Amino acid sequence: MADLSAKDVERATFVFGIYDFVGDGTVDAVNLGDCLRALNQNPTLATIEKLGGTKKKNEKKLKLDEFLPIYSQVKKDKEQGCFEDFLEALKTYDKEENGTVLSAELSNMFLALGEKLTDAETNEVLKDCMEPENEEGFTAYEPFIKRLMA
Repeated sequence: MADLSAKDVERATFVFGIYDFVGDGTVDAVNLGDCLRALNQNPTLATIEKLGGTKKKNEKKLKLDEFLPIYSQVKKDKEQGCFEDFLEALKTYDKEENGTVLSAELSNMFLALGEKLTDAETNEVLKDCMEPENEEGFTAYEPFIKRLMA
């Protein structure tokens, strides 16, 4: 935790307070991922579970002094992708090198790669983030990534 700046600790304390729904100085571990994402981190579900996150409410409570080292560890984790990483990944599917990918390929990526999403989750992400496809079924991927990461 020594690698967290005073500003990081202040932000983490603020976010922790938002997720302390009861007001008892604890956050339900089911909200660990939400807390970290509110701090601009992007841990995977597996990482959240490894760090003490739970899938059910009221299984475990975290205090601020337990949360700060978790935040510090996630902040140091370099496995998170940034905008440029996702842009480069989607460029491999851009066969015409014009900034577009087939919408069906984009959907397939969410269904088959990494932490797979369900059909319903994939449809929701595409509906919220994807620009309308052109007459050939292609969509621009740079605006898609920007919306996805916002």
